[in-house]
Amino acid sequence: MEENPIYKINSESEGFFKDRGSKFYAFAYPVQNESEVAERVGELKKRFHDARHHCYAYRLGKLGESSYATDDGEPSHSAGTPILSAIRSFELTFTLVVVVRYFGGTKLGVRGLIEAYRTAAEEALKENPKEEIIPKVIFSLTFPYDKTSDINRVLHPHPTKLLKADYTDICKQTFFIRKNDYPPLAHALKQANIHWDLIEED
Repeated sequence: MEENPIYKINSESEGFFKDRGSKFYAFAYPVQNESEVAERVGELKKRFHDARHHCYAYRLGKLGESSYATDDGEPSHSAGTPILSAIRSFELTFTLVVVVRYFGGTKLGVRGLIEAYRTAAEEALKENPKEEIIPKVIFSLTFPYDKTSDINRVLHPHPTKLLKADYTDICKQTFFIRKNDYPPLAHALKQANIHWDLIEED
């Protein structure tokens, strides 16, 4: 079954939203682990030490399998959850979004808060270029030069990308292929009695 693509961001970005006097400053960061999350959140709490709330959510893992959201004193699920929802709507992982709120004197209600926190998060993410995370397999083939055409004939139907090639009497080629496309290729190589070395798989 084909997996939905998932993406990451490689740079920081900011967003802003205002509703009835309350100001919501949003900050998006690429993060690799929970230690980086804690570091970024700590930096913002120091920078905006006078703000009432520092709500955030993050998603980690190559499939986005690990996630967390906190409301930081706002009503339950009115802040962290909509921030996380924004991250998911952009199909992102390895991403942290923090929204800092300055209270404007008028209560927004739970629905208003949900809309505000989600909108602020989206504002921080919408202009940030995202890069697809591609589960991949890297493998190499070693063969005599006179077998080159035979190798190419087996590889041709499969979406491989040549990464490196050394051509002498004994040739070595290193390829990249998406993980989903690897099983049919492995079967074809096996059927043709072509040996390959698996270098990397994720």
